[in-house]
Amino acid sequence: MTEARDEQAVRAASPADVAAVKAVTDAAYRHYIERIGRVPQPMEADHAANVAAGRVFVTGDPVIGLVVVEPYEDHLFLDNIAVRPDAHGRGVGRRLLEFVDTRARALGLPEVRLCTNVMMWENQEIYPKFGYEVVERRVDGPYDRIHYRKRLA
Repeated sequence: MTEARDEQAVRAASPADVAAVKAVTDAAYRHYIERIGRVPQPMEADHAANVAAGRVFVTGDPVIGLVVVEPYEDHLFLDNIAVRPDAHGRGVGRRLLEFVDTRARALGLPEVRLCTNVMMWENQEIYPKFGYEVVERRVDGPYDRIHYRKRLA
């Protein structure tokens, strides 16, 4: 495999990737702490447990991006997408979102769902560009979130 292919491939994370998963997640979300007034939930996730459960998929060598997904009976939940800040603008996020769609289809699921903090306004511009529609805005404890879904053809 060439280096370019390795960087673009998305693969299941292994236990050896846990530290990189944490590092990429922290780097991607750290700047939101001051804005939302708390540590974003993805930074507090049990990355080792998510990797062990097969919910984490990574791209790059070293890891520059990741998704955490969880299948449900009627949808695939995109729990986290994170791209290392120095890899922004290289299509990593787009490839990861395409992977999520492909994964949902492979599992026979008709839609992808996700939510984002209201204060992460960049996401509110990005997700509709990839076919996501707003379902609702809901406060869950300390989190004020916008919930999205993308119906797959």
